[in-house]
Amino acid sequence: MRILLHRADGQTEPWIKDFARHLPGAEVVVWQGEQTAPPCDYAITWAPPEAMLRDLAEVKAVFLTGAGADGILKFDAALPRNVPIVRLGDAGMGVQMAEYVTHAVLRYYRRFDEYEAQARAGQWSPLPQYNREDFAVGVLGMGVLGKRVLEALKEFGFPLRAWSRSAKTMEGVQCFHGEEGLDTFLRGARVAVCLLPLTPDTANILNRTNMSKLPQGAYLINVARGAHVAEPDLLTLVKSGHIAAATLDVFRNEPLPVQHPFWQEPRITITPHISALTLRRESVQQIAGKIRQMERGEPVADVINREHGY
Repeated sequence: MRILLHRADGQTEPWIKDFARHLPGAEVVVWQGEQTAPPCDYAITWAPPEAMLRDLAEVKAVFLTGAGADGILKFDAALPRNVPIVRLGDAGMGVQMAEYVTHAVLRYYRRFDEYEAQARAGQWSPLPQYNREDFAVGVLGMGVLGKRVLEALKEFGFPLRAWSRSAKTMEGVQCFHGEEGLDTFLRGARVAVCLLPLTPDTANILNRTNMSKLPQGAYLINVARGAHVAEPDLLTLVKSGHIAAATLDVFRNEPLPVQHPFWQEPRITITPHISALTLRRESVQQIAGKIRQMERGEPVADVINREHGY
């Protein structure tokens, strides 16, 4: 068995060593740019260069080293239609995402962001506590990560809401779906958390029109993709006070340019795309297990539906 590996960061040796442990006997070939790769059975990448597409046409499957598929689906018709694309399931990302979002929600609910500003100004002034029943948290996206975040938030007793493309249910969560459900979902969410896949339908979903439907003084947390948020619209709504504050881990251009106005807005908290990092060992173990399933002719989980984009 031969596996074609592409890593944008060039850190291939640790991956090769881990695959040797979990798939002994498999040969891992590192993709070498314009040089045509030898015939391979499987490919592993996340956002492949366009030149790599020619080497994906004959593999049995392409495995992604992330939960999102927008990095490869952007090539659309240039992708081989008969080759399944398989994303990572949880692979250790769920608990990280739950930690990040829970921290951000509690920071706003307990008003720690305001206490941080007071401390910098040398002020001692206890603030009124928010009512928990008025602090509904709404999660956009009910995939593996969205559900993991909702489960974590249940422990704190917040009213929970969720929105997804198609109808879904979850105990203890008020669920909405489709275009007709989005308006109602937004109007009742004091905190909106974006965990959607990036597709043509979800790009710019958090624009001025939709974000204005959130209650006055709402909060935004985006841990999905930067293109979900219309950045100038968010800045306008933060400056007006309609959005009280935002925590953003993803941006349209990364690293976020030093001249970007988000850096100058104290009510916007910025982190460098670290809400859920790919854990190499867990990822290799999951991919190796799926390859063994495919070799036995068994179906595998997390195959991308190209029409849906996830």
